[in-house]
Amino acid sequence: MTERSLTDWQQLASSLSLPHQAYLGGQFCDAAGGATFTAENPATGESLVAVAACQAEDVDRAVTIARDTFNAGTWRDLPPTERKAYLLRWAQLIEQHTDEIALLETLETGKPISQTTSVDIPGLIGGLRYYAEALDKLYGETAPNGPSSVCMIDREPVGVVAAVVPWNYPLIIAGWKIGPALGAGNSLILKPAEQSSLATLKVAALAAEAGIPDGAFQVVTGLGHEAGEALGRHMDVDAVGFTGSTEIGKRFLAYSAESNMKRVGLECGGKSPHIVTRDVEDLDKIAMYVAYGVWYNQGQTCHAGTRLIVDREVKEALLERLESWADKLAPGDPLDPANQIGAMIEQPQLEKVQHYLAEGQREGARLRFGGERVHRDSGGYYLTPAVLDDVSNDMRVAREEIFGPVLVVLTVDSLDEAITIANDTDYGLGAAIWTDKLSDGHRAAKALRAGTVWVNCYDHTSINAPFGGFKQSGQGRDKSLHAFDKYTELKTTWIEI
Repeated sequence: MTERSLTDWQQLASSLSLPHQAYLGGQFCDAAGGATFTAENPATGESLVAVAACQAEDVDRAVTIARDTFNAGTWRDLPPTERKAYLLRWAQLIEQHTDEIALLETLETGKPISQTTSVDIPGLIGGLRYYAEALDKLYGETAPNGPSSVCMIDREPVGVVAAVVPWNYPLIIAGWKIGPALGAGNSLILKPAEQSSLATLKVAALAAEAGIPDGAFQVVTGLGHEAGEALGRHMDVDAVGFTGSTEIGKRFLAYSAESNMKRVGLECGGKSPHIVTRDVEDLDKIAMYVAYGVWYNQGQTCHAGTRLIVDREVKEALLERLESWADKLAPGDPLDPANQIGAMIEQPQLEKVQHYLAEGQREGARLRFGGERVHRDSGGYYLTPAVLDDVSNDMRVAREEIFGPVLVVLTVDSLDEAITIANDTDYGLGAAIWTDKLSDGHRAAKALRAGTVWVNCYDHTSINAPFGGFKQSGQGRDKSLHAFDKYTELKTTWIEI
């Protein structure tokens, strides 16, 4: 990656080739029926390219290729060290094309180029490298059975895996699934969200260049209710790894029940509480974490700290500091490296967020600042960071996932009250507490019902830490070695001596 200016990125964008065909069996191809959908640039509202809209016929083809490859052992039976070498070669090629891939993701998602180059593409590369390096270090087990038998427990790939990933972090989350699923020896079919297919297709081209076998990795582009549902219902898909909304996650559970009982791993929505107690001193630091925790990526983050549960004694001082952060995080052209906030993904999502802002005020919340659509002349979907104050936890804005740059503020008078409110939700993806009392930090971490609890920080992460949720935030875990659980079967081999 090189340092580039706004003009540099604009010039590169004007000459960039836009991938638009599905990647099936080692070939880029149109959908069998010729259907397409339009990829749009959220920063301008303009069309980018018509992308192949795969349907059931294309999914059948991809699954057949994947199954044949799996049964032939072309990828599955390679020694772990060889699969590791291929994945590392793929990661290296992605790194060499960081600028191009990052630009494709910025163009199709509205994410700032400063983040796709420094966070998203490195995140994908890091995920592939982590799982590649783990493959020759995963040992089996033997059960303590006594001298008359040997009882071995080994992991085997589950078979054909479909990975259905969202548009908010399309490549990072793809890496969380590609690494363990493909690394374990499965044949993997990746279904990107229709809003974010282009960068994924470039990554697929590099998979072929790296030597990943044609049927071991494929990309099915298309609409969720067509290609995604077809994968979920397919009788020859053994497992699905899904990241997206709770609503669609529940559909994949139904697809499994109505088809072949395929294994389903889910990472779904969130309404994460961010607790600030009265005994904290460094409100400047906390304000920064709260701001980035809810407004980063235009608020389009599943575990965003959208519910600020703050003690009455420090509330006003904290919100004053937050307002200054909202000014610093004003949205702007995603191609400008100076901007940290870009455009929202699409017009319907922007309108959904605006609806929640209006609904919150109708229910009695007070719009403290923000929530304005700006840069209309660009044609893009820009919304300023917003804070809704005087919120109670029974309001829709406190209970439903808004998925936009909106922070709701709930005022409390004790840590116990804060924990009670924090846990009063259908979700359980992330949670955080700020306190200068060590005992309160430990107590809250135990009491908060969430897959990840941050104490005196927010959104600190690493590929070696498991990620997933309690309750309706999902089941199973992405990241870490625990992710292999979703894409492998445990086989017991009993040998009588």
